[in-house]
Amino acid sequence: MMKKKSISSSKASLVLFLCQMISALDVPLDSKLLEELSQPPTITQQSPKDYIVDPRENIVIQCEAKGKPPPSFSWTRNGTHFDIDKDAQVTMKPNSGTLVINIMNGGKAEAYEGVYQCTARNERGAAISNNIVIRPSRSPLWTKEKLEPNQVREGDSLVLHCRPPVGLPPPIIFWMDNAFQRLPQSERVSQGLNGDLYFSNVQPEDTREDYICYARFNHTQTIQQKQPISVKVFSMDSLNDTIAANLSDTDIYGAKPVTERQPILLTPTGSTSTKVELRGNVLLLECIAAGLPTPVIRWIKEGGELPANRTFFENFKKTLKIIEVSEADSGNYKCIARNILGSAHHVISVTVKAAPYWITAPRNLVLSPGEDGTLICRANGNPKPNISWLANGVPIAIAPEDPSRKVDGDTIIFSHVQERSSAVYQCNASNEYGYLLANAFVNILAEPPRILTPANKLYQVIADSPALLDCAYFGSPKPEIEWFKGVKGSILRGNEYVFHDNGTLEIPVAQKDSAGTYTCVARNELGKIQNEVQLEVKDPTMIIKQPEYKVIQRYGQVSFECIIKHDSTLLPTVIWLKDNDELPDDERFLVGKDNLTIMNVTDKDDGTYTCIVNTTLDSVSASAVLTVVAAPPTPAIIYARPNPPFDLELTGQLERSVELSWIPGDENNSPITNFVIEYEDGLHEPGVWHYQTEVPGTQTTVQLKLSPYVNYSFRVIAVNEIGRSQPSEPSEQYLTKSANPDENPSNVQGIGSEPDNLVITWESLKGFQSNGPGLQYKVSWRQKDVDDEWTSVIVANVSKYIVSGTPTFVPYEIKVQALNDLGYAPEPSEVIGHSGEDLPMVAPGNVQVHVINSTLAKVHWDPVPLKTVRGHLQGYKVYYWKVQSLSRRSRRHVEKKILTFRGNKTFGMLPGLEPYSSYKLNVRVVNGKGEGPASPDKVFKTPEGVPSSPSFLKITNPTLDSLTLEWGLPAHPNGVLTSYILKFQPINNTHELGPLVEIRIPANESSLILKNLNYSTRYKFYFNAQTSVGSGSQITEEAVTIMDEAGILRPAVGAGKAMASRQVDIATQGWFIGLMCAVALLILILLIVCFIRRNKGGKYPVKEKEDAHADPEIQPMKEDDGTFGEYSDAEDHKPLKKGSRTPSDRTVKKEDSDDSLVDYGEGVNGQFNEDGSFIGQYSGKKEKEPAEGNESSEAPSPVNAMNSFV
Repeated sequence: MMKKKSISSSKASLVLFLCQMISALDVPLDSKLLEELSQPPTITQQSPKDYIVDPRENIVIQCEAKGKPPPSFSWTRNGTHFDIDKDAQVTMKPNSGTLVINIMNGGKAEAYEGVYQCTARNERGAAISNNIVIRPSRSPLWTKEKLEPNQVREGDSLVLHCRPPVGLPPPIIFWMDNAFQRLPQSERVSQGLNGDLYFSNVQPEDTREDYICYARFNHTQTIQQKQPISVKVFSMDSLNDTIAANLSDTDIYGAKPVTERQPILLTPTGSTSTKVELRGNVLLLECIAAGLPTPVIRWIKEGGELPANRTFFENFKKTLKIIEVSEADSGNYKCIARNILGSAHHVISVTVKAAPYWITAPRNLVLSPGEDGTLICRANGNPKPNISWLANGVPIAIAPEDPSRKVDGDTIIFSHVQERSSAVYQCNASNEYGYLLANAFVNILAEPPRILTPANKLYQVIADSPALLDCAYFGSPKPEIEWFKGVKGSILRGNEYVFHDNGTLEIPVAQKDSAGTYTCVARNELGKIQNEVQLEVKDPTMIIKQPEYKVIQRYGQVSFECIIKHDSTLLPTVIWLKDNDELPDDERFLVGKDNLTIMNVTDKDDGTYTCIVNTTLDSVSASAVLTVVAAPPTPAIIYARPNPPFDLELTGQLERSVELSWIPGDENNSPITNFVIEYEDGLHEPGVWHYQTEVPGTQTTVQLKLSPYVNYSFRVIAVNEIGRSQPSEPSEQYLTKSANPDENPSNVQGIGSEPDNLVITWESLKGFQSNGPGLQYKVSWRQKDVDDEWTSVIVANVSKYIVSGTPTFVPYEIKVQALNDLGYAPEPSEVIGHSGEDLPMVAPGNVQVHVINSTLAKVHWDPVPLKTVRGHLQGYKVYYWKVQSLSRRSRRHVEKKILTFRGNKTFGMLPGLEPYSSYKLNVRVVNGKGEGPASPDKVFKTPEGVPSSPSFLKITNPTLDSLTLEWGLPAHPNGVLTSYILKFQPINNTHELGPLVEIRIPANESSLILKNLNYSTRYKFYFNAQTSVGSGSQITEEAVTIMDEAGILRPAVGAGKAMASRQVDIATQGWFIGLMCAVALLILILLIVCFIRRNKGGKYPVKEKEDAHADPEIQPMKEDDGTFGEYSDAEDHKPLKKGSRTPSDRTVKKEDSDDSLVDYGEGVNGQFNEDGSFIGQYSGKKEKEPAEGNESSEAPSPVNAMNSFV
């Protein structure tokens, strides 16, 4: 029990130690720096572990390494030192460890078979290569054997054995005839995995004497041929005396007619078998059955499903193929052969083992003296691999002692390292199926800081765009980086700058005052260095007068303007485009400094014209559309399209050319500009006319180039400025002779649709391009940068071919050649394609988040290795979502947001974040197949921000001198509320604002009673919340204290829309009664005067309207409370204006058809002439908006008169 406790304690200490490790240094890939730093050896290139060589050529065993100082090389063979100097046939390349064994000058490859290992050594350690097993390839001849003819009865099964010689590597088997044509295969006849040819049942057509098995040895590029095998199929119905003479009596009398038979398995035999396959390999299972009718094969996995997307059926479903097998594919696979008479089955028990594969391969460590670090080597396999360590190529158990080193299984722990601790460590993971060997060095460096960015480097950016100032550095220990602006400036800090781990200073939004000299300082305990860079901020380029839409008549002139404003130090270039393409090469287009002019405009000039302004730092553009319309017609001359040509004649017929002549038709007052010649191919596309060529309108003959194997007919179309004529009558037909194709398919592409295939597509030749009958295509491919032969296949007249079983996303060289019955087209050009993409394998690492402010953050990540993308890198996706608000501590439904960053970008901005919240994010790499795995979720928090306005503000319980205020929390606190700010001020009867009073209220309060207020007074309140960052937006309300206890008026609560009415009944006041009498008398006098003036001038339009309509009615004032309407202010936040207090419900209301002197009044827009008739414009306005600080400009009315006293 005590022992277990001790082990557990030591593991906990190890975990704590690993968590406290200082991360290793990253050495920049700067060539000058790498030349100066000492570095242990690293193997950069080596031959494969299993190296099969051509015995006829020199053997080259590669071993390349780098290091500082340059490493020396040595070799072992079969575990002992290989003395190169003692063997005249063996040399080592200069400055390299690569061996060259001279076989072509007398050496024998068999003498150099063995296991080789290379060691690269310098003063800082030794790296070793894999064990390289050298074996010469072998392509032995077929053993001579006497082959008896196969005589078989129709319907019986048959197996033709190939039994190829054992070669190294094993040969590729195929069956052909004496004419070197592949034997046709089908569900009935097929080749097995062992190379034998299986007949489920033989038919009379299988009789032949040239069944030949070929073995191709790719390594030596040789093909061995087995002696031809003869097969004779006998039919019972055709037996004659000659056959009977060759058979025994028993055979004849025992013969039966062809009968149907249920399936039996030809291979594998028995009811069960076993198969062992390695992880990652291709699993091939085969079942071939005999029977009549021919059996159909079906595959199932007992107790599970066949893996989707990795399962393929080959050889007419007789072969089950599963790619990239894993341990999960172990199990029992059953093949079932079935026909109408029954079935047979076989169970194959599959076990998947695994050679070692990396989980975590050891990585190089660069440490400073006194630092700590770890080398981790983790691998998996089946069975579990054994992990062993070596130091400088020597087992670590017998290597020199290093007190800073401790080995703990798959981990080496370094603590307080010194310079003598530099070494190269090897991790070996092995099991019975193979091994992995990895070198990782530990390099102890003590280096003062170095800045790699050139001094006084100039950066230029456009204002309001980001600026990135580089300060690439190196040092050991890792230096600290500081930035200063100006010669004696203070250190740069704050949210306006972003400091990157690689030393780069980012100014997210550069302004003109951001320009100047910036100094980067790098320091560690060994020294300090600084570097200055210059930043210039330029004004953006702008188009201050853009081109405008134009409509122009045909043959007119048009001009587009493009006037620009730019930084005086930048040289702009202006480019004009038409429909996003270059301007036509036409002298009618004149490009000026600030404009584009088009002379003598035609219909072809119709389109969109774009002005693009480019500088070295930015680019802007603007577009406008030009529409060309027909000029006004001239009635004197009638223009029309020309009449069609006629009397077509073919002369001078040759294999590839013919002369066509014609007579033009009437041109109809518009000269013929050109003739268009079209042709019809009556052999391939009858009834379809194609463009051939065109000639000037003055020409009536043309020499036409022809293609082979086309039945030509021609027609001619005349063209003038008005349009095209009707086509002429077709010429006589002319059939050209067949020939080889002149051209190959175009647009050849190779794009995989699945991870293990390559889909080769092309645009097929058109009928007339075939040049003859029997059009086919020879499709060839080979893997790029691999010394393979071309693989070719001839396909029918299609446009696609799929190559299966390819590695994932590797380049291929592809070519497609046309051929017909007469021969091949010229050699085609090669194109590069890629096999299918697969989902990326790894997630981006080192995801870091830098919170810039409460709503913006920046995320960084390390790019994934390109080889793990397994496809075309399209970019990275950042998934982020809010976990919870830190102020409420309550979770909500997670709504994930996605930002996509194109290309190999390693950072991005996250906008629109909510302040004072906790977020999570992860990053995924994207290729053409989809997204890779997500990186571990990264948690970050946003700082506090200013809150939103309180959710409500209610004012209740008005008294003579107090009001009660109640409010709700802000919907978005965006932080911890520190207090509320209440401001209020009185409003007098002339809408003037009184002094402003401010009160600070604790954050935990939700109501307040304001006392000592003035009675019968309107107050306006402004209310907002505060956090530690600042004040949020405010909410406003208005309310009135009551006049006395007997007549309390409850103020309406709303966004500034309520106002207390006056409490005095003015209708009972003497001054008001007198005023009303005066107003009535004034109105009576005005009516009498208007009546007299109208009678003097006779009728006028207003009189007619007054005769047709009743007098307008004036709505009475409100009688319920004796007031003139409610006070209304529709905009809470606007200050009240003096003199603008007349509400809309105090106006004189009229029907739409009413007329009055108010409508036609002299003070509006009208006047009377000398005879009293009305002149001017009828005004439909009922009320004008009063000018601020002045009385209304309407004509006098009783209501307006009353308004003036309010």
